[in-house]
Amino acid sequence: MTAEPIDAAIDAASETSALRHRLEGLNLYLVGMMGAGKSAVGRPLAEALGYRFVDADSAIEAVAGRPIPQIFAEQGEAGFRELETAVVGQIATWHSLVVATGGGVVSRPENWGHMRQGVVIWLDAPSELLLARLSADPTPRPLLQSDDPEARLQALLEQRRPLYRQADLQICQSGEPPAAVAELVLQALPGILKSRDAPPEGGVVLHDSDGQALQSFN
Repeated sequence: MTAEPIDAAIDAASETSALRHRLEGLNLYLVGMMGAGKSAVGRPLAEALGYRFVDADSAIEAVAGRPIPQIFAEQGEAGFRELETAVVGQIATWHSLVVATGGGVVSRPENWGHMRQGVVIWLDAPSELLLARLSADPTPRPLLQSDDPEARLQALLEQRRPLYRQADLQICQSGEPPAAVAELVLQALPGILKSRDAPPEGGVVLHDSDGQALQSFN
């Protein structure tokens, strides 16, 4: 290997290390429609950052002890959403995670409250790409059980796109490999992270109503 590729690899590793330091353990929540590749992108993204990867749908199935289609069949979408919110709330108590969420997680304000504790990333994709991926995927999709899955997908997109747009970061993709999309996320993240202010020298001193100094918190 020549010096140039080695130098590039070192630079990339250094940038990722700096990004991980700036994230300070904040969870990254990947949102987007079914077929957007949240799980596929989440794994290489977590690996690059030294984070753990969590698939929220798999966590829901583990908690419920049954697959998601069965949850929908027995409890309906409302029952599934309640369970989803409970699981997302539990996930939010952990740190240093890349979380692949379900497509409808954005529909409940409670979920936004949990996800806003970290960084929310919308993996956007054209409907044609989503439909092609879903058609090739044998995974049952309860919300697409329809005589016209394409029309149902378009209807869901219309409902959810305004919600996805509330994400901290939007990543547009057009069929790139998951690792390439993960790299797009890594490149875009520094631009949305706020720099933390350094603590003031000498600590933080509070004063009571009479102007008397209280004990420092530093």
